[in-house]
Amino acid sequence: MTKTAQWLNETFFNLDYFFAEVLHKLAERSNGALTPFMNFISFFGKGGIMLIIGGGILIFFKKTRKAGICVLLALLIGSLITNVCLKSLIARPRPYTNSQSDFYIWWQYVGAVTESEFSFPSGHTTAATAAMTALFFNFPKKYSWTAFLFAVLMGISRIYLMVHYASDVIGGFIAGFIAGVASYIIAEKIFKIITDSKRKTQSFEF
Repeated sequence: MTKTAQWLNETFFNLDYFFAEVLHKLAERSNGALTPFMNFISFFGKGGIMLIIGGGILIFFKKTRKAGICVLLALLIGSLITNVCLKSLIARPRPYTNSQSDFYIWWQYVGAVTESEFSFPSGHTTAATAAMTALFFNFPKKYSWTAFLFAVLMGISRIYLMVHYASDVIGGFIAGFIAGVASYIIAEKIFKIITDSKRKTQSFEF
């Protein structure tokens, strides 16, 4: 375990334990009825495949093309931040890797779903937050803010399934938001260049 991973475990232990315990009690009180739903939500963030498909669909329509490009860019940037850089550098073990911990017992209770790679930050949460941030900036804020509810649900599902600590999810929220904002800025510049180029062409033809 790296020093950074150890620092995360020690610094955020109370926070991580609190949220994990709360969601475990929720699992117990519902007699596991929520587990299929949490697995379903988690499925949408696996590898970002479903989110990539969603972004691809948006690109097909002129009115939502910019939003689609922004979503795909956000997912790419989020993956670079999380999967390529932070996970490998920090190398934080998953909560269930310690068979002597409560996390391990709680993980078994909800189905013992295994995940590859390291724990910090949550890749699922990063992807969901990145895509939802991109949608938020590309559509009217009056209702687009509701997109973040999906990101929150994603984070909750990852803690519920005991494959991530709460601090992993918070890290995913931050990384995803940064990726979403960055993608919006890049997409804005790309479309401005395209628009200006078209205007110059039309002016020249005239």
